[in-house]
Amino acid sequence: MAIPISYNIRSVGARWANAVVSVLGIAGTVGVFLAMLAMARGFQATLISSGSPDNIIVLRAGADSEMTSAVSLDQVRIIGDAPEVARSADGAPLLSPEVVVIGAFPLMTTGTDANVQIRGLSDRVLEVRQTVHVTEGRFFQPGLAELVVGKNAVTTYRGFGLGESVEIGGQDWRVVGIFDSGGTAFDSELWCDSNLLSQTFGRSENVYQSVTARLESRNDFTALKDTLTADPRMTVDITGERAYYAKQSQAVSMLIRVLGFLVASVMAIGAVFGALNTMYSAVAARSREIATLRALGFGGTSVVLSFVAESVLIALVGGVLGCIAVLPLNGFTAGTMNWQTFSHLAFAFKVTPSLMLWGLGFAALMGFIGGFLPALRAARMPVATALREL
Repeated sequence: MAIPISYNIRSVGARWANAVVSVLGIAGTVGVFLAMLAMARGFQATLISSGSPDNIIVLRAGADSEMTSAVSLDQVRIIGDAPEVARSADGAPLLSPEVVVIGAFPLMTTGTDANVQIRGLSDRVLEVRQTVHVTEGRFFQPGLAELVVGKNAVTTYRGFGLGESVEIGGQDWRVVGIFDSGGTAFDSELWCDSNLLSQTFGRSENVYQSVTARLESRNDFTALKDTLTADPRMTVDITGERAYYAKQSQAVSMLIRVLGFLVASVMAIGAVFGALNTMYSAVAARSREIATLRALGFGGTSVVLSFVAESVLIALVGGVLGCIAVLPLNGFTAGTMNWQTFSHLAFAFKVTPSLMLWGLGFAALMGFIGGFLPALRAARMPVATALREL
């Protein structure tokens, strides 16, 4: 026969002071745990969403990022001639050979320099990356020292307001437009003409870091990859754009998760000890009640389940409070360095329903651990001895 849960609810209410201590400890632990997971989820989502399932990215064979890659103009032309690459209305291939450099610019908040990714690309990039839209001003004109900047770059770094001029590579560049890529990594970048960017930094105009191309059909990826990799002139790797950016997110998101688990684990130990103290106190204060329950026919298993349920109930209340406390972080914009490109990346925290379920599960686990040993003690309490104290 099971002890009614209403008994445990009334018990928690009668000893609310001790329960509050456990609730707050668990709430803080769950809050930190969820905040770190939301940070990792937001960073990963920002990078993964940068890729389109309709696009492929071509890098030098063996390169793990654009910063270590080089693709020649001849190879760009071979990619453009492939029948699997989509064409514009005028018959031109929809691809964008791109040059990537890093520049240091002061942060809006602190004034200290941060690495910013400057991407030189073709004037057809908006046809290739169709989720990117110019929201203010206009797109840059090829051959002119003009920039379009991501919406996050405008608010993160100084000097990138519409119409302002900024020095890059010893040359003045004018901001002529602001674009929105839908919350992707591109929103933290500066875009300009690839040939002019190469000239500014003394690079060969016939060498690019990567080529992004739009497929005629998503099903053409394998055929295009087989065609290009079989060509002896093409020492390149072809990857789906979304898969490429997903891989780029792994190192930092994994680090954030590991740090989050370490910090949460240390806090969880304290929260579990708080739950242990609360439940041991409950057992000591309720020895007569427990003995009476046993005398009424409730078995040891029922007592164990009852006290574990009470501990888990307290923990879940703390878990709910921790989830509520983290909700305001959803959409909060932060920034960190992307280790793959060594550039600063702005991203938004993402507190999702699945993460909140993880938080509640973590809270329930702490409650179970904190309540199990006191529950065993309650179940093993000698009935006759406790009843003599009545």
